[in-house]
Amino acid sequence: MQDEELVRAALAAAEEASELDVPVGAVVFDSDGRELARAANAREATGDPTAHAEVLALRAAARVHGDGWRLEGCALAVTLEPCTMCAGALVSARIARVVFGAWEPKTGAVGSLWDVVRDRRLAHRPEVRGGILEHECSAALREFFASHRS
Repeated sequence: MQDEELVRAALAAAEEASELDVPVGAVVFDSDGRELARAANAREATGDPTAHAEVLALRAAARVHGDGWRLEGCALAVTLEPCTMCAGALVSARIARVVFGAWEPKTGAVGSLWDVVRDRRLAHRPEVRGGILEHECSAALREFFASHRS
């Protein structure tokens, strides 16, 4: 699958976020391009500070992948650059590729503020491609925050 298709799936997942949650979506695909799991942010809906879209999608994908928690060969597509917690989770899950939409200069951990996933001291470093459909991903976030500020 093309990176744009992966991020479009993540955009669709973001639409499933509750009205109170920041609309971030994440989807995990196996090495054949089949969708294993998708999730939207659910911190507000669940009261769980770790309920980021990436973590929820990784958990669900691990249940169906067939190799336990190891998601080797899989790709994670997400609408917003992962934070430090999510970057650590995707490295731990051994995700092969990360494709994301909007850059996050305040908390981004795969190239913006930090680059956790490409730290040479790590045994596993996924391939990363950011800025895919950045305008569409950023627009969804801007709309959310504009409506919650007024």
